[in-house]
Amino acid sequence: MNENRRRILEMLAAGKISAEEAERLLAALDKEYPSSSASAGSGEQARTKAKPKYMRVQVEAEDQKDGPVKVNVRIPLQLLHAGVKFTSLIPPQARAHVNEALRGKGLDFDINSLKPENLDEIIDQLNDLTVDVDHKDAKVRVFCE
Repeated sequence: MNENRRRILEMLAAGKISAEEAERLLAALDKEYPSSSASAGSGEQARTKAKPKYMRVQVEAEDQKDGPVKVNVRIPLQLLHAGVKFTSLIPPQARAHVNEALRGKGLDFDINSLKPENLDEIIDQLNDLTVDVDHKDAKVRVFCE
C-alpha cells in the first residue's frame, strides 16, 4: 500500500478527517499517481476512465398524431466552461435578479458560486452520471460520454 494512502486511512480511522475528505484525498492521489492505483490489487479498479466530453440526452416517445418521436442531443461539456466564464461578465445587480428569478422557480442556487476551478470537479463527477426514465409514453436517457 502506498505510504500516502496509508496516512489518509490512518487519519480517517483516528477521526481526524471525514470519510468524504478521505475520498477526496484518495481521488487526488489517484490523479497524481495513476500507475500506483493500477498495481494496487486485482480487486481494486484503477480510475483511468477518460474524462467525459459530451452530455447526451436521448428521448424516444410516441406522439398520438405524428407517431414515433426521437430526440438525440449531444452537448459539449466545454460549453459549461464557456458558460461559467460568461457569468463573470454579468453585472452584480443583474446577478441578484437572476438569483431571485431562480429562487422564484424553486431553484435555490447562487450563480455567484459558479467558479471555473469548481467546474472541473463537477465534470469529473458527471463521468458516472446516468439517468434513465421509463414511462409508458416515453423513454428518456441522460448520460455522459
